Amino acid sequence: TEHWTDSLRRAAFVIGSSLVAFVAARNTVTDLAQRFWGASGDFWQSTFDTAYSFFGGTDASASLWGSIVITMTVYWSFNLLLILLDTFNWPEFLMRYKVQPDKNAPVDRRQLAKAIALVLFNQTVVGIPFSLLAYQAFRLRGGVFHGELPTLQWVILEIGVCVLAEEVFFYYSHRLLHHPSIYKHIHKIHHEWTAPIGIISLYAHPIEHVLSNLLPPCVGPLIMGSHLGTVWVWFCLALISTSIAHCGYHFPLLPSPEAHDFHHLKFVNNFGVLGVLDSLHGTDRLFRASKAYQRHFLLLSLVPVRELHPDDEKAGDKRRQAEAAK
Repeated sequence: TEHWTDSLRRAAFVIGSSLVAFVAARNTVTDLAQRFWGASGDFWQSTFDTAYSFFGGTDASASLWGSIVITMTVYWSFNLLLILLDTFNWPEFLMRYKVQPDKNAPVDRRQLAKAIALVLFNQTVVGIPFSLLAYQAFRLRGGVFHGELPTLQWVILEIGVCVLAEEVFFYYSHRLLHHPSIYKHIHKIHHEWTAPIGIISLYAHPIEHVLSNLLPPCVGPLIMGSHLGTVWVWFCLALISTSIAHCGYHFPLLPSPEAHDFHHLKFVNNFGVLGVLDSLHGTDRLFRASKAYQRHFLLLSLVPVRELHPDDEKAGDKRRQAEAAK
């Protein structure tokens, strides 16, 4: 019962806070577009229609090239900033937020180049054929590729379903990849990085890329028969989420990467995305007993979590007493 209650509470918090952030971001973009760029109240519909036409004006071309270009643009734009930080350790004040401060500071450039090459291979050589198959699956399911966008309320519901579906399919596919007879041949590549950086979210054996990176995010939209616009939004959110989970930094106001960073460090805990199934199956016990678990929260201040919960508790107590005395 305790595991169920904890899991449901965790799922409700993660999904709820994510959807609140999504709505806030959407409304902010809409307001800025209308206020500064003179966009009409139909900003999102006109934006989607423009993108649909730009990527060929047909369901097949928009689904294939739109999905590839949009997701790659979001992924590399977000990770370019992290690559610059990992390579040059600048701006220096951000280095205070590293989860494992003694690792990848700076990152080995040969390892980085190897990671970039495999990620690009997965996104193109593996990703394009997969997108063609995904288009056929969505078409057979009755997915909507053009026309009127769904209401915001429906999009929120669909994204909630997508988050839960990804948790289930990623957890079990990921745990399968850790089976000894499979791990050494496939998943070991991803775990070459015991201190992950953002781009290695897609640094994986091509079989793993299909099984754990591409299939789980597709399950929710297939279940719901989603509109292509919703699919694009969900895929971008999923890419940003996994990049944050692997980034190696616990930044203020961003979701905590502590759980998945701990997975890369120890291998045997935290197989899921939300932590719901880890809680139910007890595959987070080592993590819960660790210092990383104390740091696993949304940071709402500029003080790094390693200073709030230092390895040396006595040093932390002295720091907190000094702050209280100010």
